[in-house]
Amino acid sequence: MASAASDSGSPQHDADPFGAFVARAADGPAVPHAASGPLAGLSFAVKDLLDVAGFVTRAGNPDWAAGRAPAAAHAESVRRCLDAGAQFAGKTHTDELSRGIFGETSQHGRPRNPLVPGRVPGGSSSGSAVAVASGLADFALGTDTGGSVRAPASFCGLFGLRPTHGRVPFAGVIAQAPSFDTVGWLACDAAVLARVGAVLLDPWRAPPAQPARIVWAEDLAALCDAEVIAPVRRAAEAALGPLEAARFDPAGPERFLRAQAPLQSAEAWRSFAGWIDAANPRFTFEVAASFAAGRDIPPERLAEAAALRDALRAETPRFFAGGAAVFAFPAMPFPPPPAGLPLSRSWPLRMRIVTLTAVAGLLGAPVLVAPGARVEGLPVGVALMAAPGGDEALLALAQRFAASTATSPPPGGP
Repeated sequence: MASAASDSGSPQHDADPFGAFVARAADGPAVPHAASGPLAGLSFAVKDLLDVAGFVTRAGNPDWAAGRAPAAAHAESVRRCLDAGAQFAGKTHTDELSRGIFGETSQHGRPRNPLVPGRVPGGSSSGSAVAVASGLADFALGTDTGGSVRAPASFCGLFGLRPTHGRVPFAGVIAQAPSFDTVGWLACDAAVLARVGAVLLDPWRAPPAQPARIVWAEDLAALCDAEVIAPVRRAAEAALGPLEAARFDPAGPERFLRAQAPLQSAEAWRSFAGWIDAANPRFTFEVAASFAAGRDIPPERLAEAAALRDALRAETPRFFAGGAAVFAFPAMPFPPPPAGLPLSRSWPLRMRIVTLTAVAGLLGAPVLVAPGARVEGLPVGVALMAAPGGDEALLALAQRFAASTATSPPPGGP
């Protein structure tokens, strides 16, 4: 097959023009799937942090992949999709070891945004989003620790779900920060998103209250660019009807990041410290800096962050009115930035993203990203956050976004 060069210089097949895949299904052994089931007729891509039997899990880093044997078994989430009848399409690029938010740190190839060329696709589930947005898979599995499904869903104009922490088994996935890690998924179609959820989501320990109110989170929206707020709210109200407005946390959302950032960084360092010490691997600068920061956090700072996390989690019933409230806000603070920004410009943008995404991450809450808003022609998703266990309610709300966008042009621009 003829090949072309990607933006990063690595070869890409013509059948994968935006560089979503690190390995297509045809590049490895057969991956059988059930002949029938709730996902029959659908194809799916798998982020290259999740094991697929017979394929090396490369994690976006050549030194991680070097000498590593192919996976002996599927990750549990992959197995469930195959047993439900979905056909494996291939493994997709990831920011290396899931340490990235723009989709630009993978050393195996950097996917390009099919919806808005020249803009980042979002990460770390970059290839998964690009595979779906370019029509090469009906849905894709990714992971979300600090926004890694939510960012690419917003930047590529897709539906995406970061589930309640612990509701989708993590077995067979390279962990970054286990107390925050989730397996999520992306799709163009809200009905497909819900079908996948019915296969992947484990029962919740206590059925949550059915949401009675959908609230525009003024404090979370205030973390976003001014020109983003009105189009996203219009998109939300076009799908859901008029929204009341209130603050999610009167004490300020920034305190969630004060807890999550040190805890996630320290966990990530512990997850990979042994390998880093033994292999002295090559990293992109951003990833190396992130690991170094996690290594050097003082114990007293971690203790303070853990105490704050415990206090915030204890407030979860109050935040969500006992499960009766779902909060709407922009999924990202801004549309997808230009690809290839220097670190001095991209790092502040990264910090703005994780300030917004840390709220759900710290609480273990599910977040749906739905497409529909445009800012000067660029996509920005609508985020809906529910109390832990409220995943099914969010998947049902996704159908209302699908109906809204099918009958009207995207609010806020072309």
